[in-house]
Amino acid sequence: MTEHPAAPVPDRLFDDEREQRWRARFTATRMSRPGWARDAPDRSVYTSNSSGTTEVYVWDRAAGTHRQVTDRRSGTLTATLPPDGGTVWWFADTDGDEFGHWVTEPFAGLTDGATAAAAVAGVEDGYPAGLEIGRRVVAVGTSTDDGTKIWLHRGDGPPEVIYTHAEDAGVGALSEDETLLAISHSEHGDSRHPSVRVLRVSDGGTVAEKSDGEGKGLTPLAFAPIAGDGRLLLLHERHGREELLIWDVPADTERELPLDLPGEIVADFYPDGRSLLVWHTHAARTRLHRYDLNTDELTELPVAPGCIGSAEVRPDGTVEYTCSSAAEPPAVRALRPDGTDHVLIAPPGERAPGSVPVEDLWVDGPGGRVHALVARPSGVEGPAPAVFSLHGGPHAADEDRFSAARAAWVDAGFVVVEVNYRGSTGYGSAWRDAIEGRPGITELEDVAAVFDQCVESGLVDQKRCVVEGWSWGGYLALLAAGTQPDRWAASLAGVPVADYLTAYADEMEQLRAFDRALFGGSPQERPEAYRVASPLTYVAEVRAPVLVLAGENDPRCPIRQVDNYLDALAERSGVEPLVGTSRGDVHYQVSRFDAGHGSLVVDETMRHIATEIAFALRAVA
Repeated sequence: MTEHPAAPVPDRLFDDEREQRWRARFTATRMSRPGWARDAPDRSVYTSNSSGTTEVYVWDRAAGTHRQVTDRRSGTLTATLPPDGGTVWWFADTDGDEFGHWVTEPFAGLTDGATAAAAVAGVEDGYPAGLEIGRRVVAVGTSTDDGTKIWLHRGDGPPEVIYTHAEDAGVGALSEDETLLAISHSEHGDSRHPSVRVLRVSDGGTVAEKSDGEGKGLTPLAFAPIAGDGRLLLLHERHGREELLIWDVPADTERELPLDLPGEIVADFYPDGRSLLVWHTHAARTRLHRYDLNTDELTELPVAPGCIGSAEVRPDGTVEYTCSSAAEPPAVRALRPDGTDHVLIAPPGERAPGSVPVEDLWVDGPGGRVHALVARPSGVEGPAPAVFSLHGGPHAADEDRFSAARAAWVDAGFVVVEVNYRGSTGYGSAWRDAIEGRPGITELEDVAAVFDQCVESGLVDQKRCVVEGWSWGGYLALLAAGTQPDRWAASLAGVPVADYLTAYADEMEQLRAFDRALFGGSPQERPEAYRVASPLTYVAEVRAPVLVLAGENDPRCPIRQVDNYLDALAERSGVEPLVGTSRGDVHYQVSRFDAGHGSLVVDETMRHIATEIAFALRAVA
């Protein structure tokens, strides 16, 4: 491996009030929506960055007390409570590598000298593939290089493997009476469009199967929360988008729920099993509805303005939820059955400063209308410098939610353009699946269409546009540097796929399964498709400065393939750091950090943002 030039981290980005403002957005305490124990709803668990690192906390609502549960160098992101709330479960990996096992400790805290214990002794370490905790039964999914295993732990006995397969699978839902377990699987070889199997908890035998055939996935969401009720709520895509389906497993009957809403939906049961809480996403905004299963009445809930994130219904019918917008930071709120709405809990300290709203931009692209979100700096007249910030996934989407990173770019004077390219979710199955067989190049055709429209309208300066993203967005940024070299003043890639063949060899098995579904086979089966999609293929065409930020322990976009790309850059351009606005030889820099697919440490995240913006400012000066 070549010694590569390290990207400097500036002490300051701004010499005025913007410096305190952008930092305050990251350092302000934020928290997830507290989830609660099913049989002890006064006991809740959430994550927060209040220590400077995202960690797990519990909240005893009756006592009004909070306790920090985890304190780990790289942070902790995933936790839950069993029905009785007597313990808290959290997933223990190593420095963000996502490989590990579930551990548990008392809700009230460990005694002096004690440590969290394995939640289900005997379950192998692996990447998490679902978890359902019942009153007498626990179902745990693990993924390794050998494929997926699903384990059942009944009572005090040892865990038993009831399902194993080389292809991707996962725990889906456990029935209220704990007799049925729904799993998703891709034994047919397409993890992007899974099938559903229902297993008998008593012996692991198959009760029922459901598959909608090629290119149409089924996703188990939840069983009805009533003992003896075998209704399973699923997502289906029989009509070109994700919609709701109720499958009565014992009766083997089904009921599609064709809600008259544009966009896509997902749902969960109300505690009485007679209604559904429905998330409706359309044009980058999500709102909440209640759907009465007896009357088919759909009612929008009077929640606060903004884009809804997480939500759940309390036993008394109160809907607790999070919401935010590009202009307003997130809040955790509660909508009571009487229609009153209030802030449920506010994190300590000052609230994060707000930012500017986003505008919608619709552009005719080669595959149809492309939706983008645009944030304009106040008082900046076009054509202005711009950052085309590309989301990860690819099966995700940019929405009208608060982003401290977007706000920092706006403060730096950049127009921020977020493109929901083909491959994004929320725009129908055909749009999501349009990248299959030709990923990367397809998405960048949509980015190019939006770029051209922004230039033509006078919104952005054609010579001062940078492309940026993390994960899949970082991959697209690197691919754009080589396949669209004349469009970009710089390419900024966080935890990217850089060398697809090596990435496939080193990444977690769940992503290898995803890639096989995306490309139509493995690199041995589709070598040309992988070659065309790999940024490494186009290193010789790169003209603009490149910044790469990479995690040493990343299981999704592993470090070896990033080093291969950087070595290739070094071979053709030397190892000179970025200087001024040179557009001759390729100048590149790298920022390596000791974590996985991103960082849960606030200071590290701010270093990433400062490094990116400073790099971009030099490139467009």
